[in-house]
Amino acid sequence: MATRWKKPFMNALLKKVHHEVRARVRAFAEEKIKPVIGEFEALEQFPVELVKSMASIDVFGMYAPKEYGGQETDYLSYIIAVEELARIDSSMAATLAAHNSLGIGPILAFGTDDQKQKYIPQLCTAENLWAFGLTEENAGSDAQGVETQAVEKDGGWLVNGHKKYITNAASDLVAGISFVAQTGTRPDGKKEFTTFLVSKGAPGYTTEFMKQKFLWRAADNGMVYFKDVQILAENQLGERGQGIKIMLKTIDSGRLSIAAMGLGLAQGAYEMAVAFAKKRQQFGHAISGFQTIAFKLADMATKIEAARNLLYDACWLKENEQPFGTQAAMAKLYCAEVASDVASEAMQIFGGAGFFRNDEFPIERFFRDQRLLSIGEGTSEVLRMVISRDLLKRM
Repeated sequence: MATRWKKPFMNALLKKVHHEVRARVRAFAEEKIKPVIGEFEALEQFPVELVKSMASIDVFGMYAPKEYGGQETDYLSYIIAVEELARIDSSMAATLAAHNSLGIGPILAFGTDDQKQKYIPQLCTAENLWAFGLTEENAGSDAQGVETQAVEKDGGWLVNGHKKYITNAASDLVAGISFVAQTGTRPDGKKEFTTFLVSKGAPGYTTEFMKQKFLWRAADNGMVYFKDVQILAENQLGERGQGIKIMLKTIDSGRLSIAAMGLGLAQGAYEMAVAFAKKRQQFGHAISGFQTIAFKLADMATKIEAARNLLYDACWLKENEQPFGTQAAMAKLYCAEVASDVASEAMQIFGGAGFFRNDEFPIERFFRDQRLLSIGEGTSEVLRMVISRDLLKRM
């Protein structure tokens, strides 16, 4: 699948540094991840040492300031890194995306200087990962369905509840989690939510690795449990009652990384389809020479190009401190749909050969992995609601 393009991706927003990031991450993904990830995926194992080895390509804490140990790159460089990992494997891309966007992101955006100094440096190396917890049995698209409770006690908080489907939840690399909990009722009678930080090892804080997944089988997705977990007041993230606001701001950025995963997966599936179509013979000719197949490839490439432009534009808006929430929603929605379309058409080109595990052409894994993209970080249905509300408000 290691297709070698004669020219690098071109885009009006790309600079020399972006091409360098892409080349560095692509080489690592092809040489270190691709040969081994299929086995981890088949065994449903989180590859701790492989994740730690990503320190060599400087992808942890990419956009965090250097004063906290980060690389201080622009946001597009980080998005390209996620894209290039997803081109080879979604589990490793999800690990990086969740750690940077959902783990480091809210601490960097809403934390006090003491919190940033305490937590972020350790998260800019490959020694520790961090998670963000919103989802529960009755909380997802409805963020206000959170039932985890935090009650004031002894100058701090006592927490009981759980979180579900959390990426970077249970492995030995995980240092802790930021999470949203109910903290009472507002004067208007509505529920109040606040965000907290808790480190691994806190009494009553336990995790469980989730198996038997349809997709992302080599990612660390798990359950998080809080049983009388005591949290100091200094570990409240942001102001009291701002939990939903923090969550929404975090997800806006997170949607860009999920969009990058969709774009990268589509690129990888497309490249596999091209390579297979040139190799597969029918009626005495490579199937790439048949118009039906060639037109499929043309449509796939066009959708990928449109998705890349939409995503990179949203990243430019964020980097330049312009409103980007609607563009992030559009990018995530469209990149997820492109990933689905391209993976499906690639599977059609592979035919029966695509139904089985194949480490050279893992289209079967890509076809499964794309399915999460229209659900995670906002379902496609919710994103259409977000986009339409903003458009109607503007007009």
